Amino acid sequence: MRDLVLSFQEMDKSQLALVGGKGLNLGELSKIPGIQVPQGFCVTTVGFREAIAHNEAYHGLLKQLAVLNAEDRERIAEISGKIRQIITEAAIPSDAVESVTHYLSQFGEEHAYAVRSSATAEDLPHASFAGQQDTFLNIIGRDAILKHISQCWASLFTDRAVIYRMQNGFDHSQVYVSVIVQKMVFPQASGIVFTADPMTSNRKLLSIDAGYGLGEALVSGLVSADSYQVRDGKIVNKRIATKKLAIYGRQGGGTEIRELDAEQQIAQTLTEPQIIQLAQLGRQIEAHFGSPQDIEWCLADDQFYIVQSRPITTLFPIPGAKDGENHVYISVGHQQMMTDPIKPLGLSMYLLTTSAPMKNAGGRLFVDVTPMLASPTNRETLLNMSGQSDPLIKDALMTIVEREDFIKVLPDAQTAPMPNRNNTDMLAQFDEDPSLVSELISLNQDSIEALKRSIQTKSGVALFDFIAEDLEQSKKVLFEPRSIRIIMAGMNAAAWLNQNMKGWLDENAAADTLAQSVTGNITSQMGLALMDVADRIRPYPEVIAYLQHVREATFWEDLAQLDGGQEAVDAITDYLSLYGMRCPGEIDMTRTRWVEKPTALVPMILTNIKVFEPNAGKRKFEKGRQEALEKEQTLLARLRQLPDGEDKAAETKRIIDILRNFSGYREYPKYGMVNRYFIYKQALLKEAERLVQAGILHESEDMYYLFFEELREVVRTKQVDYGIISQRKDDYRLYDKLTPPRVITSDGEIVAGKYKRENLPVDAIVGLPVSSGVIEGRARVILNMAEADLEDGDILVTTFTDPSWTPLFVSIKGLVTEVGGLMTHGAVIAREYGLPAVVGVEHATTRIQDGQRIRVNGTEGYIELL
Repeated sequence: MRDLVLSFQEMDKSQLALVGGKGLNLGELSKIPGIQVPQGFCVTTVGFREAIAHNEAYHGLLKQLAVLNAEDRERIAEISGKIRQIITEAAIPSDAVESVTHYLSQFGEEHAYAVRSSATAEDLPHASFAGQQDTFLNIIGRDAILKHISQCWASLFTDRAVIYRMQNGFDHSQVYVSVIVQKMVFPQASGIVFTADPMTSNRKLLSIDAGYGLGEALVSGLVSADSYQVRDGKIVNKRIATKKLAIYGRQGGGTEIRELDAEQQIAQTLTEPQIIQLAQLGRQIEAHFGSPQDIEWCLADDQFYIVQSRPITTLFPIPGAKDGENHVYISVGHQQMMTDPIKPLGLSMYLLTTSAPMKNAGGRLFVDVTPMLASPTNRETLLNMSGQSDPLIKDALMTIVEREDFIKVLPDAQTAPMPNRNNTDMLAQFDEDPSLVSELISLNQDSIEALKRSIQTKSGVALFDFIAEDLEQSKKVLFEPRSIRIIMAGMNAAAWLNQNMKGWLDENAAADTLAQSVTGNITSQMGLALMDVADRIRPYPEVIAYLQHVREATFWEDLAQLDGGQEAVDAITDYLSLYGMRCPGEIDMTRTRWVEKPTALVPMILTNIKVFEPNAGKRKFEKGRQEALEKEQTLLARLRQLPDGEDKAAETKRIIDILRNFSGYREYPKYGMVNRYFIYKQALLKEAERLVQAGILHESEDMYYLFFEELREVVRTKQVDYGIISQRKDDYRLYDKLTPPRVITSDGEIVAGKYKRENLPVDAIVGLPVSSGVIEGRARVILNMAEADLEDGDILVTTFTDPSWTPLFVSIKGLVTEVGGLMTHGAVIAREYGLPAVVGVEHATTRIQDGQRIRVNGTEGYIELL
């Protein structure tokens, strides 16, 4: 016997490749005491493999499928149809037929069976594949069962399954299918248990869907289900649906839809004791598998049967403490404009850089704000600060606070006070000389040059000791008290101007114009500098033609051979010497930098050549400076007409000078931090390359999946556990599909905030106004900066923008992002460039279509689809 057929009791956890995800989970379920699983067996993948092993037409079609992508729908349908036909016509191996006959004789051939597909890439922790392959119910007789086994095999190549595999990066030739043959239960009721609430992700709230008859009616969407919610063994919510139809088994095989009588349509499907009992079974199954489960159940003769359990793959992991106390966590990524997952080495470098206590979950970082919410005074400060930066976070925190029982309030005497950031007080004392900015920048640059020199001499464990020590030094530079004082002064000056100009002159968002083209903003300079690169390349048509079809592997060599190529090489390398350490998602040290992949700059250079005339960068900066100056003169003239006008004008002039002298510096510390990260990365990659040469690592970039201290141990011991690296690569792929929440609790509940706005246009899409003005134009929905192809007048719509996106800002007229706040980088640069901008727009990249004409109101904070 070649493991062609296994009963549920014969399966074990190591047999995924034989029985598929569904089979593996049924085998596990059948071993849990007190859990009733209908008897059955599995025709393993061996039978499928043998049936198609020598079929050349099948393998030829697989090769054709491998070169397609998920958008080639017609071709996918054509090839998949041919593959399904080959599989259904292939003979089932004779000893598989013999084994099926043997098990049917044991369980009773006269019984009805469910015949269900179980693929090897199914019901996995990182990909559920739910509903991708076929299930057949109430199949009676050996010949009918064998026929449906072939149909289950063929369903591995339904169009939807093929497309799902393409979208999730699975190789069609490496996925196989087994078939579950299981005794039918003809239930009075059936449904699904989610051991974590599917709407909020709350792990303590168990959710049950229930309807009459077979579960296929619910799964297919034929009927609405009753919904019950259970917390801590108590029913906390019930919604009784009107259930007009149900699916039942027919006498001779197959199923039929029946209309329910009027009384049954509105009756509660399960009794309250049954709901509690089912919830207990759900918790027992969850405990066995060790993670929240999506469980299919049915009820027959007052007995619950479990017919499937799979992990819920869409839940965001819970950060931090498992101490039994309630905690509330805020996303760091939403503050840093980088909500993608970060690889382990990048996470540890960021954690070694910051002084704030953070927790890692789903490849992202979160801050535990529970202690702040527990103090009445600190709570008020936190809510005010979050309200200014991201109203959705504030609203979510308010929702938690209003529950009263979630966070235990402590007297202020028992909690550490948060720093009080009173705008007026700070500005009243502020008397720094503007030359301090140059001094701080010089200190930062000197420390980076010293780092470059010193790190050259370090290797092995000594390199890790050196980096750890330098990170402590870098924190002193990053969190230098004078540096923070300047940044806060610039932010507070903007808030003071907006508040007082509104109060005195009824002028909205005055600081937005006053902050245009300030001096010393390294990030906005970076965008203008790339316009200068375009100017240096513009005279050379041969270079421009090459850039439109660039070859990454031979980029520099190809460029140097062209007419004007050396000028282009010099222009790009000059730019990279200042900004080459930047890239999208730059707070993750492991990300590919521009200097490592200079072709990433090419689309932006080409856009600048296409959109702008020569010297447009200098004109753009000067235009912004003039607009700011004119705004200043107008405001001061109007203020002088008011009572106490000269005093008001003098104070306003002082605050405008603070804004223009100091707000540009805000971007510099992060530039310094990213500079250091790249120096560390280069040194660590050299160390990893030595490990590759010694046969310890497979490739140098595998180091990204180890935390800093783990990598140090690998260097010290010359040993690595590749199981950890492989698991983390799988985890990273899973995390990349998850959307991180702004606010999450220790129950796993994602608490979503809402904007509280009135008097908006009908159908307006609401966000946070961060840069004033109104603009209409074509929406360009761009998720990857390298794919940016912009025209003059376009409005950029994307998930988030960190400093690396700034070069695109010079060629757009407005900005819409899903993530962001008043003082995040995108908002600061939008104001400096004079771009109307609305950020924090939930699902902007799906609600707004690429190419659609939209109106962005950056003053009031909404978007209209035109």
